[in-house]
Amino acid sequence: MSGDQAQSVSDRKRKQIIEAAIAEFQQRGFAGASMDRISERAGVSKRTVYNHFDSKEALFRAIADCLAERMSSVCDMRYGSGEPVAAQLARLGWAEGALLIDPCFMRMARMLMGEAIRDPHLATAMAAKVDKMCVFEGFMRAAFADGALANGEPDIAAAQFLGLIKARGFFPQLMGGALCARAEMDAIIADAVALILRAYGPRPSRVDG
Repeated sequence: MSGDQAQSVSDRKRKQIIEAAIAEFQQRGFAGASMDRISERAGVSKRTVYNHFDSKEALFRAIADCLAERMSSVCDMRYGSGEPVAAQLARLGWAEGALLIDPCFMRMARMLMGEAIRDPHLATAMAAKVDKMCVFEGFMRAAFADGALANGEPDIAAAQFLGLIKARGFFPQLMGGALCARAEMDAIIADAVALILRAYGPRPSRVDG
């Protein structure tokens, strides 16, 4: 077996282990999870599991890292002067929305959220990895500074925009609801953009006759 083939097999087994761990943690919680059961779920030996992850803690951190990596599309979003703000808000919304219609992402999110409730210390570590609010705040501050949005506080606008999307496209699904279809997410984002523009779009200057 060539080096590339061996790496491919190793990567595939690592992915199997992470998927198995997500299911195990979601069902039994971090404290009740067993590396033996994770190896059985993954269809690999216990030694293979430990070759990739030396502890449950390392495996849990790897899942949080995978979640953060999938969020990189959101973290790369920046406001650009000169382009219509509505189109940019829609792209920012879809950077988030694409994650929320991804079954793998949502499985990880459900598992991590459930474990965060059980263990606040893990929740603190997880929050630092997956916090997206700073990206939305940075976008809104730049849009307000450029005059594309006005009449309010950028950080509040950021929280409202993200909240509008997650209220319909994340929290119900986190509680076990069906994931949104792409068309449904498109409508959620369009509604969120419209509400933000209605609240913070620049008002026409009044000209006295």
